[in-house]
Parts: sequence; structure tokens; C-alpha cells
Amino acid sequence: MAGAGRGCQKIRGSQIRDVLDTKHSVLFDCDGVIWNGEKAVAGATEVVSLLKKQGKNVFFVTNNCTRPRENYVQKFSRLGFTDVAQEEIFSSAYCSAVYLRDVAKVQGKVFVIGGHGVYKELREAGVPFVEGEADDPGMTIVDCPLDSDIKAVLVGYDDKLTFLKLAKACCYLQNDDCLFLATDPDPWHPLREGRVTPGSGSLTAALETATGRKATVIGKPSCFMFECIASQFGVDPTNSLMVGDRLETDILFGANCGMDTMLTLTGVSTLEEAQAYKDDQAPEKKIYVPDYVVDTIADFLPVIEDNE
Repeated sequence: MAGAGRGCQKIRGSQIRDVLDTKHSVLFDCDGVIWNGEKAVAGATEVVSLLKKQGKNVFFVTNNCTRPRENYVQKFSRLGFTDVAQEEIFSSAYCSAVYLRDVAKVQGKVFVIGGHGVYKELREAGVPFVEGEADDPGMTIVDCPLDSDIKAVLVGYDDKLTFLKLAKACCYLQNDDCLFLATDPDPWHPLREGRVTPGSGSLTAALETATGRKATVIGKPSCFMFECIASQFGVDPTNSLMVGDRLETDILFGANCGMDTMLTLTGVSTLEEAQAYKDDQAPEKKIYVPDYVVDTIADFLPVIEDNE
């Protein structure tokens, strides 16, 4: 059973080899695992390339909805990854578009709190949407026009959020038949020099408070992102490994989907936080405990180079 015991075991060398030998697919989070900002994690390009050469399926699952997948391909290339294909990248923006098109089959328009990444993926999926366009500066929710054909509200990261956008979304969500979706639940994102920015989860929480409704989350830790991968590539969770840096999203996502999980310490969560979840007496906290911990995915290198 995937995750049996969830031991928070710090592993290296032959222990990493033993784990990888049982896995056909490896899923990586991006921010904090593959790169930090515009700098690849040391050894990450070699790890991805060698895993692929050894016949592993490699996928990238990110809650960052600010870029369309084609821009992610460009970033991978810019940072030295030479063999990452667009179809291997599953972002919360892309998966939200897939959900609206193939699962919800929304018949009408989507009101979007978000940005370019969400817009581009919805457009490519053929999902009609309203961009939360700029209104006249003096306009308020009392006198602004509302679209009568809005059938869903999708909330993602929006660094140009206005009060009027939130108010419009609240009005649309008064209709119980209007879907309420969030690209991801991330509360904040780290920036340079210790600064942070509110994430999609913060914006979603504002709407949940205002409307008394709960959003359906598309990205991690929801399983829908894995369902997209499984439906396109036939991936089995029992022989898959989820590698991430955030306990409450990446590790919980892997556990929810039945995968073994590995925390890498190059991003948000720490070994001490993982250990605290393990030591907590509350059973519901155990699902945040990773099966394995490595300092960095560069720890894979000696193992997979030996197998060449």
C-alpha cells in the first residue's frame, strides 16, 4: 500500500535506488523542487534527463497558474532542461481548463479572477470566458453591468485583483447553479529577500467567506491533476512517486492519490515540520507526513548515474 507507515525517513544512496527501482513514474513539483525563481536546483537538469533515459515517465505538476504550458516549456529550456515536452506539464491552469471542458462541460461563460496563464489555457481548450476586464474607475458593483451568461467562477492568482472583481464574482455565485472553482489552494508564495505574495487560496478564501460556498479545488492536493495524467498516460499510482517541497499540497496530493511521497528540502517545508506532523497525536495529521525525505533531488544523481 502506498505510504504505509509514512515514516518521514531521511534516505540517501542505495535507499534512494531501492525506491526508484520500484517506480515507473516520477512526478515533480516545480517551484522549490526543480527550480527556485530563475535558477534551476543544482543537479535537477541531469536528474530529469537520466530518469528519462532509464525509461521512467517524468511529469511536472504545478499549482502555479500564472503561465500557460508553452511558457513552462520555454522556462525549462531557458534553465537548461533539454528534453521536457509540453504534454508532460500539468499546471493548475491547464487542468482547470480541462475540468471545465471535459468534466463540468460548462454551457456558458466562465468569470475569471486570474491572469495570462489561465486565460491562455481556457482559450486553447475552447472554453468561453470573461477576463474580469477593467471597468470605468468610478464604477461600483451597484451600477456595473453583469453578464447573464456566466455559468462558472474560476479563481486563480491575480496580481491585478480589484474589489470590483471580487464583488462581481460574489454576485455570480449567488446563483447556486454557477460553479465555483479554484485553480489551487496555495495561501502564499515565497519571493526574493524573504517577501511573500498572497496566493490563489487567499483570494478563494475571501469569496468563500463572502458567499458561504466552498470552491472545488482543481490543483494539488485535489486528485484531479493526477486523474488528468492517468487518463492521458495510463499511470498507476502504486508504482509512482510524488516529489515535492510543500507538505500541505505536494505531500498531501501524493497521499490522496495513493502514491509514495518524497519531501525535498530545497523549498517551503522543513524536516522539522514534517517530523512535527509525524509526532502529532491527531490521526488526521499523519497524511501530511512524507514517506521519504531528501535534502535535494540532486541526491538522486549518484544512484541513477551508477545505473547508466
